[in-house]
Amino acid sequence: MPIQPISLVVGLGNPGRDYEDTRHNAGFWWVDQLASRVNSAFKADSKFSGLVAKAPAFWLLKPSTFMNRSGQAVSALAKFYRIDPSAILVVHDELDLPTGEAKLKLGGSHGGHNGLKDIDAHLGTRDYWRLRIGIGHPRALAKAEGGAHIEVVDYVLQRPGTADSRAIEGAMHASIDVWETMATGNFEAAMLKLHTKPAAVKPPKTPKPPKIEASAIAISATQPPNTESLIKKATP
Repeated sequence: MPIQPISLVVGLGNPGRDYEDTRHNAGFWWVDQLASRVNSAFKADSKFSGLVAKAPAFWLLKPSTFMNRSGQAVSALAKFYRIDPSAILVVHDELDLPTGEAKLKLGGSHGGHNGLKDIDAHLGTRDYWRLRIGIGHPRALAKAEGGAHIEVVDYVLQRPGTADSRAIEGAMHASIDVWETMATGNFEAAMLKLHTKPAAVKPPKTPKPPKIEASAIAISATQPPNTESLIKKATP
């Protein structure tokens, strides 16, 4: 896999207060954390239809179009700065990953995600990097809680519950921690670190009591007492 440093990081989401805390805005949450980590601030830039931040070696972008028009902003910035699709990382919510997992991949299907679908169309290729932040699927939620099935469009536009929020936050911290490796383009190493789950710590084994042979127990139970020694003890 060729080494290509990342020049543009895109977080996907919907603009406005009504959407800022919804599952669909996981991409926005992630790039906000990255901007804070590299001490960069977002500023509105109408030329790129979004909020843009500049780090020393790369750009960050949050499209201010709605999700299904994200490609408009991505292609505008990529074309202006002549950024190849292989140097773009798009961060987005992922229904097909359990809540709290994060995975990297290059290219592939948009999987019904409208933001990715529009980026594919505007870039004319699927060959860009994606960081998928797992938000779970409403089918799994309904099965776990025994409730009614929620439509996908409603689910992604809802705020996650407390447990899910913590799990998503954990996935973000884990993936932010491998950012420096991703930034250099060493995605094989980044994937190895991000996708490998830590080995479970096994509790120490309780020592087993020593075995007593059944034959020894049988002999002890059947052997008559030493009457001679008892008589000697009883004699004054």
